[in-house]
Amino acid sequence: MRASSQAALDQARERWEPVLRQVGGRGVALGEQLFAVVDLLDGSASLRRALTEPTRSGQDKAGLVQHLLGGRVDAEVADLLGGLARERWSTDADLADAVESLAVTTVLAAAESAGRLAVVEDESYRLARILTDERELRLAVSDKHADPARRAELVETVLAGKVAPETAMLAARAARAPRGQPVPSLLRRVADLAAARREHLVGSVTSAVPLTREQIDRLAAILRRRYDRAVQVHVGIDPAVVGGLRVQVGDDVIDATLASRLAEVRRRVAG
Repeated sequence: MRASSQAALDQARERWEPVLRQVGGRGVALGEQLFAVVDLLDGSASLRRALTEPTRSGQDKAGLVQHLLGGRVDAEVADLLGGLARERWSTDADLADAVESLAVTTVLAAAESAGRLAVVEDESYRLARILTDERELRLAVSDKHADPARRAELVETVLAGKVAPETAMLAARAARAPRGQPVPSLLRRVADLAAARREHLVGSVTSAVPLTREQIDRLAAILRRRYDRAVQVHVGIDPAVVGGLRVQVGDDVIDATLASRLAEVRRRVAG
């Protein structure tokens, strides 16, 4: 997302946060409404263009939102979307991406209100790991030829009673409408957004063997000094790394595995 669109999203988040503190558990319903708007935008290029046309006045675009959605969504959602329509967007696709991000944030705020935000963060990360490691399950929930509703139903069936309701909802949504993204990546983004609400970063660590609590705490302290913020460390096991660790924090990747070093040696020999 380009700078102007990111600025528009940031301003919308700032306006939306006071609302989220007031709606509590209603956030799940509001999030579902926002996801429905994402589907509407994805399904109509003409609507996206109408709501992001730079030569059209913000008031006119907000009026279009009210005409289309007034009475069909809660007043808070209509106000949020009207505000988004008044902003300037680099591309029309950025508007749909912004609404999706706000939808996830809204569901996470509901989890926070219920005291489950940390649980949703951890579960989303673990689900992303499982789908990354379990190829058959990943293919089943990502099959482009399958009915989206069936993909979502599969996720709901697998997770029923095993995770927080917000986790189940967001995972089913990722399977139903991945919007061109891998489902594990969408779940990692959920974990990252949850971590941001909890004011820390997420460190995804891959090791050949399990780490002790002391090792995890030491790594978290090192990452905190590096990023000047608390980092929640999640560890996954992959024997293919051979030795050492692979650490990812946001877009930063620190690959200190023996496998990566051997691959580098092979490249240099071959080159």
